[in-house]
Amino acid sequence: MTTLTVETFKAMLRNALTNIKAREDEFSQLDAVIGDGDHGQAIVTALSVIVATAEKGTEFKTMLNDMGFDVMLQVSGSTSTLLGAFFLGMSDNAAGTELDATAVKAMFAGGLANVQKQTKAQKGDKTMMDSLIPAIDAMEACTSEDVKEVLTAGAVAAEAGALETVAMQANFGRARNYGERSVGHADSGAASWACMLSSFAQAI
Repeated sequence: MTTLTVETFKAMLRNALTNIKAREDEFSQLDAVIGDGDHGQAIVTALSVIVATAEKGTEFKTMLNDMGFDVMLQVSGSTSTLLGAFFLGMSDNAAGTELDATAVKAMFAGGLANVQKQTKAQKGDKTMMDSLIPAIDAMEACTSEDVKEVLTAGAVAAEAGALETVAMQANFGRARNYGERSVGHADSGAASWACMLSSFAQAI
């Protein structure tokens, strides 16, 4: 696929919601190890708002902007703040109704850049950034003009990044208080964001 349309992007979001809903309990159980155990519910709630808003969209910039603001306004908590920042950042770097591979890369890179304004977490801190940063790097490095290949490169890197969090000790947020007890389980945010990015690639 040489271009990404608004309708295909909506299908990507719907697929992400379906797949994350199917794993909601798993994400909450991961979160319960070093958090308050509500991440599955939080990301399902946030993505439900995002999908509902996206359905009304007709072009990328306004649709992504509305998605970002709606999730922040309607859902409280860090999950919705970070997802909102991601889609608002995408909005700043997308225009029109069709995006080629270069424009898709720019859109996702804009999403990461805006998330980085919201959190100081780096790769290696055992957070969702361990999925998101490698995903965007892999998309940028992908030389294909095929949008699916670009998104697949990102998905593979995100899944690998989430897997790497199993061996990590948490350095960020409340989870860092658990010290070595945080080792041995994937980070719930890294796992759920990897699921979302994989779902995007899968839907095309």
